[in-house]
Amino acid sequence: MRGFVDASGRAIITIRIASSRQDSGHEINVWIDTGFTGDLVVPRGIVDQLALHQTGTTDGVLADGTQVLLKTFHCEIEWFGKFRSLEVIANDGEMPLLGVGLLLAKVLTIDYTNLTLSLMPAPKKSSG
Repeated sequence: MRGFVDASGRAIITIRIASSRQDSGHEINVWIDTGFTGDLVVPRGIVDQLALHQTGTTDGVLADGTQVLLKTFHCEIEWFGKFRSLEVIANDGEMPLLGVGLLLAKVLTIDYTNLTLSLMPAPKKSSG
């Protein structure tokens, strides 16, 4: 998976998100946020546009330490050629955030000189 670094220095990749596997969904740019330990945060406008189904709420702590209650929604994302079911968090932000939960077992390389990035599955460890 390839991405880019934008003019603000944010590492960006494009993913496909949908309400179900039968829905073609939309491609969205997401900001890779290694300070976010969850999977995906999506602005409320995108949640509404895709008509995602609310599944519950979760407690969250914002960067400034504020504790908040956030709504969660079910979605499907295309992730390395396969569909993956996720519970995403909705917020009032403008840019979706992709967190560490989706980066596990991946190798993220960001090249700030060439403003590129790659996200690849981690190599399989040899057994012995």
